[in-house]
Amino acid sequence: MLNLFYTAQTCALASHIALEEAGAEYTLTRISFASADQRKPDYLKINPKGRVPALVTERGVLTETPAMLVYIAQMYPQARLAPIDDAFAFAQVQAFNSYLCSTVHVSHAHRMRGSRWVEADDSHSIEAMKKKVPQSVYEGFALVEQHMLAGPWVMGESYTICDAYLFTLAQWLEADGVDPARLPRVAEHRRRVGARPAVQRALAAELAPAA
Repeated sequence: MLNLFYTAQTCALASHIALEEAGAEYTLTRISFASADQRKPDYLKINPKGRVPALVTERGVLTETPAMLVYIAQMYPQARLAPIDDAFAFAQVQAFNSYLCSTVHVSHAHRMRGSRWVEADDSHSIEAMKKKVPQSVYEGFALVEQHMLAGPWVMGESYTICDAYLFTLAQWLEADGVDPARLPRVAEHRRRVGARPAVQRALAAELAPAA
């Protein structure tokens, strides 16, 4: 059985949603950043990167959200979470998710994890990165808004793993200082995805009190 290691309100939600949409059998293991679980030896044996998410499969551990989403889509083709039989369309799905991972998520991370890029004691540079977050995050989403949303879903008429990933990152807009009203198509997409039963189940599970 699959086991998803996650932390609430992180990009792990995208894979969690995909598992729910796929009807997969899986378990959840919560990693507490407050307790620095991601840096403890037991978790580092699973994911030496010390980050979430991580998906334990019967063949080994997968990390990185785009890879995990593709794996879920391919393992559960009946859920039709990606056009896996169309090479070009499948590449478009991966291109979109790669953009979210490499650009949009990185812009968001500058708000609280600047020490990944500059020395932790370089407070001036870290504050400068934080100051630019509303602009850089908005610009990333504006490109999605204007050029990447085929509508009503990211890829057009079919819901895919792209929608779960975009929804996850769009959850952070307000905290990043971006008014969703400036991105009406992204905001409507967030509302539409959030209404899906699988998404509501994933959100409820992640927000439930720790056992």
